[in-house]
Amino acid sequence: MRRSLAQMEEQPATRAITSGRGASGRSLAPALWASSVWQSTDMGDARRRATGTRTGEFYSRYSNPTVQSFEEAVAALEGAETSLAFASGMGALTTTVLALCGKGDHIVAQRNLYSATLAFLQGPCARFGIDVTFVDGTEPGAFAAAIQPGRTMLVLAETPSNPRLGIVDLDEIGSLRGPITVCDSTFATPLGQQPLAHGVHLSLHSATKGIAGHNDATLGVISGERDLIDSIWAYSVLHGATPSPFDALNGLRGIRTLAVRTHHQNASAQFLAESLEAHPGVSAVWYPGLPSHPQHDLAKRQMSQFGTVFAVDLAGGAAAVEQLLSRVQLIRVATSLGGPETLVCHPRTTTHASLTDDEAVDQGVTPGLLRISVGLEDPADLLADFVTALDDTKR
Repeated sequence: MRRSLAQMEEQPATRAITSGRGASGRSLAPALWASSVWQSTDMGDARRRATGTRTGEFYSRYSNPTVQSFEEAVAALEGAETSLAFASGMGALTTTVLALCGKGDHIVAQRNLYSATLAFLQGPCARFGIDVTFVDGTEPGAFAAAIQPGRTMLVLAETPSNPRLGIVDLDEIGSLRGPITVCDSTFATPLGQQPLAHGVHLSLHSATKGIAGHNDATLGVISGERDLIDSIWAYSVLHGATPSPFDALNGLRGIRTLAVRTHHQNASAQFLAESLEAHPGVSAVWYPGLPSHPQHDLAKRQMSQFGTVFAVDLAGGAAAVEQLLSRVQLIRVATSLGGPETLVCHPRTTTHASLTDDEAVDQGVTPGLLRISVGLEDPADLLADFVTALDDTKR
């Protein structure tokens, strides 16, 4: 007997096409619900919508049909009961932390984090009386050793980490008992790894990056069990980091091509990382797909793709960086990632400029470090552009 589509286990690339269509009717393109508010039929209906959980067609700070479609698609890709979208990745991060933690609570976070996440944990969290212990996320047992039973409310990991692509053991994070566990999985995308499948409570993304994938949407999203997501939603309505339905529309469009985009970008990143590792002007390359990466075996175990981003350290340091960034032509100097254009940035002066000198040394954010987000161009052209600019720096 032939199985129906509903009985089949769809592969991730198929789910990227079939999911998130609930608010679009028969339209193949996502429907844009631009309304910020809906009319209620009477007082009872208005009360029900105002006091319900994630009630649709009431007020867009609570929920929006286009945003819901985006959330449904992400949840399908993550293997989650539900997802909740935000106006940015930092909106997702800060709302989650403040929804789950208060004065006197404790967080364990890895030391190698996106600098804005680090700044939030060190600044507002400290001001609100939330204590944070930072650990080496690549050291086995470090998270567990730092947990304070009865006080630690949250464990926060980021893997692969920004900017040097460190890998955290998701099985280890998922096995922790007591605190809520969160993994920032932005660099991997839902097609690269599945934190929830390892027992992690929440998977978090800056969907601005690979998920939306076209540099035209600013979004964040978390995924997990419905009860936990709903409790965070209750705070998010007050926090107000509400996603735009226009950005959700672009995010949903990006999901439709996520599989084919990341397949090409991952292959290109592997090719470029391998090629540049042999160049005399490059002192080190960090990419989980390289056997030289210190957590390569772990990455092979928990990632289905090694990602679209890699980092290099130029032998000539800051001077070589400055010259290379002025010479690249196809590769663009910009501080985002995951889009169709290949981008290069200097973390020490951009994404991680807020680090102190000691923090930069501790996190390996050296003056010669560059982060490259690989786009959809032909990888041979990208290599030629990088090598030509790199060779020019030696003249």
